[in-house]
Amino acid sequence: MEVLRPQLVIVNGRQYRRNVIKEDQYEEEEDFSYMGPPEPEDLVEEETCDTHCIEQTEKGFRCAIDVPSVLYKYIIGKKGETRRRLEYDTKTSISIPKQGVEGQIVITGVHKSAVSSAITRVELLVDSFRKKQPFTHFLSFPLNDPRIQDGFLKFKDEVLGKCSQDHGVEASIFQNPAKLHLTVGTLALLNEMEVRKACEQLQQCQNSIREIAGGRPLELEVKGIEYMNDDPGMVDVLYAKVNVKDSSDKLQVIADRLVEHFVSCGLMVREWDRVKLHGTVMNTLFRKDSTAEGSSSGGKQVNAREAFDARNILKTFGSFHFGELDLNTVLLSQRYSTDCTGYYSSAGSISFS
Repeated sequence: MEVLRPQLVIVNGRQYRRNVIKEDQYEEEEDFSYMGPPEPEDLVEEETCDTHCIEQTEKGFRCAIDVPSVLYKYIIGKKGETRRRLEYDTKTSISIPKQGVEGQIVITGVHKSAVSSAITRVELLVDSFRKKQPFTHFLSFPLNDPRIQDGFLKFKDEVLGKCSQDHGVEASIFQNPAKLHLTVGTLALLNEMEVRKACEQLQQCQNSIREIAGGRPLELEVKGIEYMNDDPGMVDVLYAKVNVKDSSDKLQVIADRLVEHFVSCGLMVREWDRVKLHGTVMNTLFRKDSTAEGSSSGGKQVNAREAFDARNILKTFGSFHFGELDLNTVLLSQRYSTDCTGYYSSAGSISFS
């Protein structure tokens, strides 16, 4: 495929160039570079960018856009090829800060439409590669109440005492009791500005969440266990079930409302119609990688993720009672972190009361 004459693709009435980018550290990726709406005989008319302020200068037009530094390399491309192609195609100049330095990408050009086109194509690249970044933070309901931790440790001791002969069952795959939690949704926050934005959005949820909760903590019961897949003999994740003691759906409604809000402001990607609330108690990822969330494996390395046989655990401990707690907090938790209590470090929080 020639760089300057790539294949054209029509998606939802819009025309894109289909280019191939190959990074040194990444597999070959397809880059759909926006060209504007399709016109007769392949003539392309640029469209005005409404999401950014394009300023007029003495020499033409200028626009500065915020892009996390971790994504600069995708706009630059191998040996600067992607940036040169963008500049050539749009007749603009694209200035990018040094790698690792947070700042703005500045696009300048003689014509406003050219700057607008360059903005759109840069944003397409950023959005495409942002989706490939691992999540850095997550909204969580902490379950690390001392009563739940005690119940979990009792569960762990009894499982190891009665089921340690079952395939794959060992101490390393149990959750760290200090990090017991329910995950509401995950976020890839790539710089401090995005973390601050997420904290601000969480605060905007405060009043509606308090209204759902009735202005007081939710009384929860953690009882029973369930597995993720359809074969109890080959399980990767075993989780505890959590219910509101008054049998209401307040916890589910709060979780769904939070996800809806964060999806609407572009900070979260919706994975399911409803949040699947589960408190992980055993996870084979903890065995695979000693740096995994909640790992207590002490660095033991095994082959690729190895499932465990949970049939006896489910039969013996299917209705295990971990305990009760009063939940009063939603936290914006940082992945792979630990605070002074042993839980994940928190970037922000809101309360039910």
